[in-house]
Formats: sequence, structure tokens, C-alpha cells
Amino acid sequence: MRNKIIFAMVGVGILAGLVSAYVYARPAKPQPPAFNPASNPYSDGIYANGIVESYQANGENVNFYPEVSGTVAKIPVAEGQSVKTGDALVVIDDTIQRALAEQQNSQADAALALYNELKAQPRKETLDVARAQVEMAIASLKNASDQLEKQAHAYKIDPRSVSKDVLDNADNAFKVAKSNLDVVTRQYQLTKAGAWSYDIENQKLQHEALLKASVASSALVGKYTLRAPSDGVVLSIHTSIGSYVSPLGAFDPYTDSMGPVVVMGSEREHLAVRAYIDEILITRLPSKTQMHATMFIRGTNVKVPLTFERIQPHVSPKIQLSNERTEKVDLRVLPIIFKFEPPAGMQIYPGELVDVYVGDK
Repeated sequence: MRNKIIFAMVGVGILAGLVSAYVYARPAKPQPPAFNPASNPYSDGIYANGIVESYQANGENVNFYPEVSGTVAKIPVAEGQSVKTGDALVVIDDTIQRALAEQQNSQADAALALYNELKAQPRKETLDVARAQVEMAIASLKNASDQLEKQAHAYKIDPRSVSKDVLDNADNAFKVAKSNLDVVTRQYQLTKAGAWSYDIENQKLQHEALLKASVASSALVGKYTLRAPSDGVVLSIHTSIGSYVSPLGAFDPYTDSMGPVVVMGSEREHLAVRAYIDEILITRLPSKTQMHATMFIRGTNVKVPLTFERIQPHVSPKIQLSNERTEKVDLRVLPIIFKFEPPAGMQIYPGELVDVYVGDK
């Protein structure tokens, strides 16, 4: 009985295995595509990947990288907001730099005051003191001269009436008074001449140097505010209040890389498409006057005619779209810029990837 049960279980297992093999071996029904791939509208068209950009007469979207480092203190704009030339986009904390500029400005003011003081010399009060010292020295010399003359006259009449020591002291006092008059006279002339021209020139240069340092510091304060270079629209802001930014940009925690702090585009009715032509297809490109292109919006059946704008004549590695730096093959592409007017009722944004076909008719 036990053997029959075992054989029955084995038979059931074999049957289950055969059924499972049959079920899993059946080919899966293919899923329908999410959208129909774009077909080539040209008889000999060239396919290219494209990326939508705001329309610029030259270059790409405006990417803002601050020239200084610091903590973001204020963001007075929002994504999608229209801005005018000179509008503040991001304000970085400039407390330290502003204090330094004010300090250097005060130092320049102090240097200027000293420069003006040197030019204004001699001061009337100082000159009056020097003149009074000369007059006092003249009086002292007159007194010493009279004393010497009296002692010498007495000694001449009667050498016993005046000791030799007293006569010598009177003579020394006269010489000291005479030398003192010479000193204070020279001092008066020096005071009257005013500051030395070299001191004035040196102080002038110091003031100019400090003034330039103050101007440079004040100009650097302006670098702490990123401003719109032209009218446009804010496409994206990659930082927030309290975040740290530097000339390398702002850190993106989602991609673990540095990128622009703000991206700004033009606020025109047209958009641009940057199509990347594979280097092996460049020779098949039609001439600029004969070049036509059509853009297909991915996920839709919408196609948009493109107008040729310009060729960026520099073949570069194809890393702009994928942002991969570990590609095994050095694939290079030629960027061609087209412009178009967005279809009515359809939202198209800079940064979208699109399919582009380029042909000659």
C-alpha cells in the first residue's frame, strides 16, 4: 500500500512538471508599444537625438555659477518667473566681505585726511610756537651776551674782581645761547617749509592704494548677488536658502554632482532644439540653404517643422545627453541648432529629449 502511494505521488509530480513546462514554454504575447516610433519623413533623412533649449542668438541656456563662495541668504525669484535685466536671482551672505569693504573704505578716508594734513602744513599755531621759540632764543642770547660783556669788562679793569671760572661760565652760556638760537631758527625754517614733498607723495600713493582696495572690495560685494544679464525666465534653481554654493556651483544630492546654481532662458515665442549628428553621418548633411528638419515629440504623434538656425562647428564627445563619462567608445557628434514655434495647446519645456530627422526636402 505504501509503495502505491509513493508511485502515485511521483506520477503527480511528473504530470505537474510537464504541465509547468508546457505553460512556461509558451511564447509570451508581445506588449504593444507605448507610442509608435517616429518615421523618417525624408527619403534620405538623418536621424539625430535632440534636446529642447530656450532660444538664444548664440550659446545655450544661461548657467549661473557664482564667482564667490558662501551660504545662500536669499532667493528673491521662483522657477518659471520672468525677470528683467539686473534683477537679483540669488543673494549670498556677504556680511564678512561688506565689513571688510567698510574697513578699507575707512582706512582710505584716514589716509586722505593725513594727506590733506601734510599738504596744509605749516599749521599757523605750530608756526607761531616756532617763532616764539626763536624770539625767546634771541632774548636768551642777548642776555648771555650782556652778561659776558659785563664780566669781561670787569675782568679787564681788575682781574681780581672776577674769577676766571665765572668768566668762563659766562662765555659758555653765551655760546650755548648762540647755538640754541641757531637750532630754533632752523627748526622755525623747517616748520615754515611745511611737510616734505616725498612724505606728501608717499601719503598720496598710500591713499590711492587703499582707495583702490576699497573699490575692489566694494565691487566684490556685488559678486555676492547673482543678477539676470538680460530679460528672460528662470528655468531652474538648484539651491535653497542656507545651502552652500561656490564657483563650482551647487551640490545636487540626487546626482551627487555639482551643477549651475540657476539656469535661465529667453522669454521668446520660439524655442530651440540642439540636434546631435553622429560623426559618421556628417558627410551626408545637406547644405545649409537646403537643410530641412522635423522634430517628433516622444510619446505623441506630434511632429513639428524646424527652422535651421546655425551649426556649432565643433565635433565633441557625445556626453551632453547621457552625462556618462565611462563610455567605452569615443562617439562624437556635431551640434546643429534649429528653432521652432511650440504647437498650440502643447507644453514643451527646455530639457526635453526629442527625435529629429534632417533632410534636404
